[in-house]
Amino acid sequence: MPASRPSSSSNPDWWRGAVIYQIYPRSFMDANGDGIGDLQGIIDKLDHVASLGVDAIWLSPFFTSPMKDFGYDISDYRGVDPMFGSLEDFDRLVEAAHECGLKVTIDQVLSHSSDQHPWFTESRQNRDNPRADWYVWADPNADGTPPTNWQSVFGGSAWQWDTRRCQYYLHNFLAAQPDLNFRNPEVVDAMLEEVRFWLERGVDGFRLDAINFCTHGALQDNPPREAITAGFIGVRPDNPYGFQRHLHDKSQPENLEVLRRLRALLDEYPGTTSVGEVGDDDATGIMAEYTQGGDKLHMCYSFNLLTENHDPAHLLSIITEMEARIGDGWPCWALGNHDITRLASRWNADHAPARQRLFLAFLLTQRGSVCLYQGEELGLTEAELSFEQLVDPAGITFWPAYKGRDGCRTPMPWQADAENAGFTDGQPWLPIPAEHRPLAVDRQASREDSLLAATRALLQFRRHQPALRHGQIHYLPLQHEVICLERTTASGRLLIALNFAASPRSLSVPSSAGYCEATPDVINGCLRRSTLELPAHGIGIIRCPDDSPWVPWQ
Repeated sequence: MPASRPSSSSNPDWWRGAVIYQIYPRSFMDANGDGIGDLQGIIDKLDHVASLGVDAIWLSPFFTSPMKDFGYDISDYRGVDPMFGSLEDFDRLVEAAHECGLKVTIDQVLSHSSDQHPWFTESRQNRDNPRADWYVWADPNADGTPPTNWQSVFGGSAWQWDTRRCQYYLHNFLAAQPDLNFRNPEVVDAMLEEVRFWLERGVDGFRLDAINFCTHGALQDNPPREAITAGFIGVRPDNPYGFQRHLHDKSQPENLEVLRRLRALLDEYPGTTSVGEVGDDDATGIMAEYTQGGDKLHMCYSFNLLTENHDPAHLLSIITEMEARIGDGWPCWALGNHDITRLASRWNADHAPARQRLFLAFLLTQRGSVCLYQGEELGLTEAELSFEQLVDPAGITFWPAYKGRDGCRTPMPWQADAENAGFTDGQPWLPIPAEHRPLAVDRQASREDSLLAATRALLQFRRHQPALRHGQIHYLPLQHEVICLERTTASGRLLIALNFAASPRSLSVPSSAGYCEATPDVINGCLRRSTLELPAHGIGIIRCPDDSPWVPWQ
């Protein structure tokens, strides 16, 4: 098998402070004209990704799948679905990415498979076959109802009746996504071998889907939730999943041993990494637990910043709580992904370049690693689709209260004036909104004042500032809608002020403070003696060579 991973012996911790660019393969670039993005299309556009100044790419699922949940229902963990290409195409993609200086991380869906996976086909035949206990099966209650009241993220009971075994099987997501039984050591062994397969092909890491769902607890009913909160996709007033406190169906202590075994495998391949997706009422606590100690996951991210609330007090509360609890663990921050309404629309930044730059600067100045979703560098807005245009099962189920995830998954616009915005020569699998054409890559690449230019500038600036990638962090109390923080290493200290207000702000800074070298134009705070002047939604990053106390508000 190929093993083209570059040597990471000089920096096995490259992932600390790294920026990872998420590619949704169906919508990135179509090379064969069938209307669906593919691996060759990704290869063709790697120059765009490399030009941003990111460290790695994350590929959403490209595995063999019936596509009931668009690749998160895997029927062959070692196969590339023909719509995306072949294993040879994947190997070429890894090689091409490494030549561009990009690490390659891929999605790995451990908690569940497709109901068309051969393991499940065998498991459901009867109760005494070799894989009978590879999935979570349970007898009905005496009255025939499901064994517990657990709900699926996609709505309705998390239990599906199967007439072959006359039992229910657990599915935390679609009924077509049965949950694997990680309490069975054979399942853990088998899944680790699926991970090893891709490590041997040269991948540099894994994004682990719904990683806290791998183990279930005792078959007991979940208690009701006192109030509905937004901590995970599916926790909404229109979805009964949000009506429960999920004490027994996920985030179980036994999951820690699974993660330790996964980490031991990754440690056999120096320089590889893992980032876990955590959805839980106490996602911060789970993230800390899963990343502390150096023997489980390398980093985690949650949905805590993926809600509609972008009030600076709320944002500051999220990041300060994480910093207080993470210990020696490591967070990964994201403001968007393939499951969430586009950032520009969700945080009311449509046609507001200054706000979009501010949000990007907020993301890139935190302590931790970063995931940047394709199209965020262009400021793409959420696509408004009709019910007839939807393909996402969640959107179809919960329409019209929830319109699903299709609106953030529409194809990348590469050329403003080309047919289908340069994404495909065929019929795109989702429509390309007219309002995305002026935001196309070719249009923004020619403008110095574009969000694309600002993204490149901020990413390059972060890359060359050790304090932003690895430094300690200290937050100052929020005042006047300005988030102030300090990033510090032994070699330097940065003072950062982010003005979330719609009017200018003036802050005091130590007299020794000065501009950073190679400061990009997007950092628009103006330093006059010991005063930092910030325009509305302005960004200020200055260097302070000593440990003079920073008191922004006199």
